[in-house]
Amino acid sequence: MEVHSNDLTTMLASVLCGALLGVEREYQNKSAGLRTIVLICLGSTIFTMISQRIGGSDDRVAANIITGIGFIGAGVIFKENFNVKGLTTAAVIWISAAIGMVIGVEEYKMGFLLSFIVLVVLGGFAKLEALIDFVNHKRTYRITFVDDKLENIDWIKDLVEEEKLNATVGHLSKSHNRLMVNFEVRGNKRHFHALTERLVSKPEILGIEH
Repeated sequence: MEVHSNDLTTMLASVLCGALLGVEREYQNKSAGLRTIVLICLGSTIFTMISQRIGGSDDRVAANIITGIGFIGAGVIFKENFNVKGLTTAAVIWISAAIGMVIGVEEYKMGFLLSFIVLVVLGGFAKLEALIDFVNHKRTYRITFVDDKLENIDWIKDLVEEEKLNATVGHLSKSHNRLMVNFEVRGNKRHFHALTERLVSKPEILGIEH
């Protein structure tokens, strides 16, 4: 397979685009950092270049790249308590592969433009997301009561409403004459501290996780 004069330019452009995204993930201390994103972007570029050289079907190669990237992206998604983590990093892995494919067909301007747009979304939208989360924060409380009376659900919901929050009942179970209920609570974030303090002070509650 011959090495073309612009191959080095293409690979360097891919490394640079991957580095732009990887530095941001590395700065945020994410599981897929600088080296991972650069290698994903470069790998997608190389596969795209090879598919053009050997005369294969470009759409089939692209589909296989997306499938492979899906496995890598799934590896960075995990559940922590009641929250799912790693979705944004998985999305960055996915989009970095797409940028690598764009660079692979020598659309350099488009590749750098997409990298810039992704950085704007990761940086600028984070503040907007934080504001939305503050106004409409969601937290799941797993409460274990000292008994198994279903009436406990009603007074918990009343207590939540007193703190100007909204609660919906999730998973419910009974074990050893004790009731365990997941409450999904939404509302302004500044009200959650007072709610937690009131819940902790209740003798009817044996334990709280959130």
